[in-house]
Amino acid sequence: MQVVPYADINTVLLDVGNTLISIDFDRVSEELAVRHLRCEPSALRRAEAAARPGYSERVFVTGARPDRSLFHSYLSVILERAESLASLSLRERDELVTELEPILKPDGRASALWRMVMPGVPEALERMQRQGLTLAVVSNSDGTCANSLEEAGLLHYLNFVIDSAEVGVEKPDPRIFKIALSQSGSDARRTLYVGDLYHADVIGARGAGLHALLLDPYGDWPPLDCDRAPDLAAVAERLAT
Repeated sequence: MQVVPYADINTVLLDVGNTLISIDFDRVSEELAVRHLRCEPSALRRAEAAARPGYSERVFVTGARPDRSLFHSYLSVILERAESLASLSLRERDELVTELEPILKPDGRASALWRMVMPGVPEALERMQRQGLTLAVVSNSDGTCANSLEEAGLLHYLNFVIDSAEVGVEKPDPRIFKIALSQSGSDARRTLYVGDLYHADVIGARGAGLHALLLDPYGDWPPLDCDRAPDLAAVAERLAT
């Protein structure tokens, strides 16, 4: 187990999806209801968290289907874990996701759906900011990351944003974290990365010499060699002690 030296941390780099902002589960639930499929937003939120270990393995280890987008894979694993949708066959679920993808992302960009600020995030960011920590984002995105953060009212907490589409490299490649270190002027040994996918966030950050923490709100991940926290508020608490 690699334990984070919280008292020594002066820079916190953050993922965006499921760390600061989540998808609009209300919108997804509404689209399912139009198709006579009942799944409450709270159930979708819980299914998303439960799906993270499988999604991380599928995308970053075994490899996602080359004929499907990452969003298709992501939404598929969420619906797969939703109990109220368990009766759907693999074919039915795949057809449903294929139908929903252009509706939920009409312009093909993440900002159309990733727009819900997660509970406690503004307060946690403000607390870390008051501590004098350097705060920045390192995200696999499509060029809309900064706009999404601005629309969510979170951009002003951050010193800068690294969007993979803009720098030409994405997690888990250590180079994207090294770009952030270079921009911040921070020492990797005093930098913490916080994200929700082990194979992209923890392994990628460690490859650049950073400390890493995995967000695991319900304890869905199997035993791992990294610190975990349920949410960003818990991370801010550890950094304050």
